[in-house]
Amino acid sequence: MDIGPALAALLPSIGVGLIFWLVIRALVNADRTERAALARMDAEDAARAEMPEKSSEI
Repeated sequence: MDIGPALAALLPSIGVGLIFWLVIRALVNADRTERAALARMDAEDAARAEMPEKSSEI
């Protein structure tokens, strides 16, 4: 029994599956990075809001 044609038939599906996995992984990583950046910005805004404002009296 020759396994070559069976592997050749599965190769396109495996390739598409690999490309799909890479794209989804990139999307998840981008979302994770964006959420971390937004959390950092929110923390900076909260810290800035808690700081007393300097009076500009001369």
